[in-house]
Amino acid sequence: MNEKPKKRQKKMVVLGGGTGLPVILNQLKKLNVDLTAIVTVADDGGSSGILRDYVNIVPPGDIRNCMIALSDLPQIQKDIFQYRFDSKDDFLSGHAIGNLIIAALAEMKGNVFDAVNTLSEMMNVSGKIYAAAEEPLMLFAEFEDGEVVKGESKIAQFRKKIERVYVKPLDDETRESQAARDVIRSIMEADIVLLGPGSLYTSILPNLMIPDLGQAIIDTEAEVVYICNIMTQLGETENFSDAEHVKVLHKHLNTKFINTVLVNTEKVPEQYLNQQADEEYLFQVTHDFQSLRDENCRVISADFLNLKEGGVYHDGEKVTNEILNLTSSMWNVKTTFSETSF
Repeated sequence: MNEKPKKRQKKMVVLGGGTGLPVILNQLKKLNVDLTAIVTVADDGGSSGILRDYVNIVPPGDIRNCMIALSDLPQIQKDIFQYRFDSKDDFLSGHAIGNLIIAALAEMKGNVFDAVNTLSEMMNVSGKIYAAAEEPLMLFAEFEDGEVVKGESKIAQFRKKIERVYVKPLDDETRESQAARDVIRSIMEADIVLLGPGSLYTSILPNLMIPDLGQAIIDTEAEVVYICNIMTQLGETENFSDAEHVKVLHKHLNTKFINTVLVNTEKVPEQYLNQQADEEYLFQVTHDFQSLRDENCRVISADFLNLKEGGVYHDGEKVTNEILNLTSSMWNVKTTFSETSF
C-alpha cells in the first residue's frame, strides 16, 4: 500500500521590530507553518542601546520580545526573562534580564546568531528568530531639506519630512551592511513574507535597507504582505494615508514589490486619538484604496483593531485570520484555527 507523500510545511517569514511584531508572532505560532522572525538591529534607545554601545552586540530588546512571543515556557519563567530592573537600581537601571542574558550568550558564543539559537532551544521557541544582521547597525535619516540625522531614537524629534533612510555598520560607516546567515535563504524559500506591523521608518525599513536583504525581498517568489499601521506616528508618518506608507516602501527599493496590503478600516474612537504635540501616535491612518491598487497591491480591509490600556494596537488573532484566508485562497486549501495546516 503506497503512503501519500506528506505535504511540505508552508514557510512564513515575518520582518519587523518594535511592539507590533510580537503581537502577530504570538498568534502565528498557533499555525502549522515553518515560522521565521527577522528582527531589526538598528535600535539605539533604552537598555538595548546601552548594551549595543558598551558590549558591541546587536540591540537585544526586539529579539527578547520575539522570543517571549514564540516561547512555550510557563508564564513565570517568561516574566523573569522580561523583568526590568527598577530605575533606582543605579548599576542595572532599566535593563531587562533577557537583554543581559542575550548579551552574555553572545559573548560566550562569540556571535549573536549562535547565541539566539542556543537561547531559542532553552526557551522552547516555536520557529526561528534571526537578527537581520549579525552586527549592530546605525540608522540614518535624510530629510527633504538635505539634513541628515544619525540614530533611530533621534529621527522623530526633528518633526521634518523624511526623504529616505539607510543603515550602516555601527563600527564602520564606510562599508555596506550584510544580512545575517540564513536570513536570505529563509526569504528566498518562503511562501509568504509579512512586513510589520511596526514603525515604517524605524522598524520596517531598517531591515529592507540591508542591501542583500532588500534584494531578496524583491527577488523572492513569496507573497509579500504589508500589514499597514493603524495610526500615524509623530515625526515619521504624520498625515500619511495607507497608500503613502506603501509608496515609501516601494521608493526605497525602487520597485513595486508588495503584493498584498492589510488595512484596518474600523474607526478609532476619539478618546484614543492623541492630539498633543508630545505624543508619538497622532491620528488614524487615512485610506486611499485607488492609489494602493495603482501600486499593484491587492487590498484586504477589515477590522484589525484592538483597544487596550488606552492605546491602539493590531489584534493579532484578527490579522492571523485574514492571513489564513489569504493563504487559503492562494493555495486552495481550507484552513481554520482548529485545523491550521496549510
